[in-house]
Amino acid sequence: MNSRIVEEAQARLKQSIMTYQQQPVGTVAAKEDVLEEEQLNYGHCFVRDFVPSGLAFLMQGEREIVRNFLEFTLALQSDRAGLKKGQGLFGEVRQHWQGKELLIDGIRLGEGLMPASFEVTSNQEIEPDFGQRAIGRVTPVDSGLWWIILLRAYEKACQIANRPEEKIAHRIEFQRGIQLILDICLSKRFDMTPTMLVPEAAFMIDRRMGVYGHPLEIQSLFHHALRAARYELLVNESYIEKREVDSRLPLLTKYIRERYWLDPKRVRAIYRYQTEEFGETALNKFNIYENSVPEWVLPWVDRKGGYLVGNLGVGWIDFRFFSQGNLLSIISGLATPEQSNSIMHLIELQWSKLMGNMPMKLCYPALEERDWESITGCDPKNVPWSYHNGGSWPVLLWSLTAAALKTKKIEIAERAIQQAEHYLLDDEWPEYYDGKNGDVIGREARLYQTWTIAGYLVAKYLIQDRDHLKLITFGDEPELGEE
Repeated sequence: MNSRIVEEAQARLKQSIMTYQQQPVGTVAAKEDVLEEEQLNYGHCFVRDFVPSGLAFLMQGEREIVRNFLEFTLALQSDRAGLKKGQGLFGEVRQHWQGKELLIDGIRLGEGLMPASFEVTSNQEIEPDFGQRAIGRVTPVDSGLWWIILLRAYEKACQIANRPEEKIAHRIEFQRGIQLILDICLSKRFDMTPTMLVPEAAFMIDRRMGVYGHPLEIQSLFHHALRAARYELLVNESYIEKREVDSRLPLLTKYIRERYWLDPKRVRAIYRYQTEEFGETALNKFNIYENSVPEWVLPWVDRKGGYLVGNLGVGWIDFRFFSQGNLLSIISGLATPEQSNSIMHLIELQWSKLMGNMPMKLCYPALEERDWESITGCDPKNVPWSYHNGGSWPVLLWSLTAAALKTKKIEIAERAIQQAEHYLLDDEWPEYYDGKNGDVIGREARLYQTWTIAGYLVAKYLIQDRDHLKLITFGDEPELGEE
């Protein structure tokens, strides 16, 4: 049965491949047979969606499509200066799109932005989307971060395969691409924290869900991308120097580990916080009131469990458990080994709530009643226990498996994969599941969702060959200050 599911997933992944001038450049978001007017943007290749697809291809030894994707999206990057000469396989794409000012509704968007998605039409025209056609019209923050992470995974795959001639990161256009992304991330701003400030709906949660500010998922991606960029950046006066990354990384790491961490000890401390404190010696630096702690938090963690909270701001902690942010924190090393083990322990402890019948909840708990109305704006797609609001997303299998392997908790990954295998094939690979137990196909979920398929494959490949974990972790590379 398992081999049949894997073979089906591999075949479906190949069917999802998008081409430009007969070259594979990505995978469409979903390959469901629907009317064109109902397809919406599921015929696009999304940068974030392609990451599990790219990892699956790399683990299969198929590096060409990942290299093409990285080159193709780099050619679409917002770069007003650009390169005067089209280079690489998609030089004509670069010549057409770069050197132009990116204006949306009269607003000039920042240089270095990566598109959220792109479409190749039937007549081979390219239509990138920087948020101008997205719900809410929000420019994606995570695309550039995921791009750097995938670039590093590709370079690592070339190293493992002993094919140094296939490496691309040190080419001038890639060095400039990394620089432009980091310029946005490390720019001066009205902020006193090392975290990255983003608007609502700027990442996987692309609808209003009360995640504006400094959401954990973005901080985890930011940390991972900084580590990846540090590994790939050349020391060159023409580009951003490693010392800028080196100065930010330890500050970000320390800040998240200390301020975002929640365990029983921290909860007890919050209940004893003094408020209205001033000065540098204040313990309650964000003026958190004990009455803001939800009732579900105390019984949620036990003596061994803990997790990184979803967000932190003035007078506010978002106590929700956001799975992707916590799992990515384990994978990249943002969480300490002790914190990583506590997060995995919490997942085991709260299995029925976080995993249910279909792994795993994007966030817990769901916003309900008046909170749902005020925070989501009465969003009918994000009703309680659906979509981003407590829905179950099989794509998270890959990051769960990677985190489980990193913490030597392989039994968690195996159990989750076995659960998913009971349903995914018969349910035709849906985008997400609804309900507290994740036992109903999402009411608006697309079938044959590519990142559901790819997420399952990556999880299986990681279990079969744990050396694949090297593509997305940093265990064999020097820590800061060591060369």
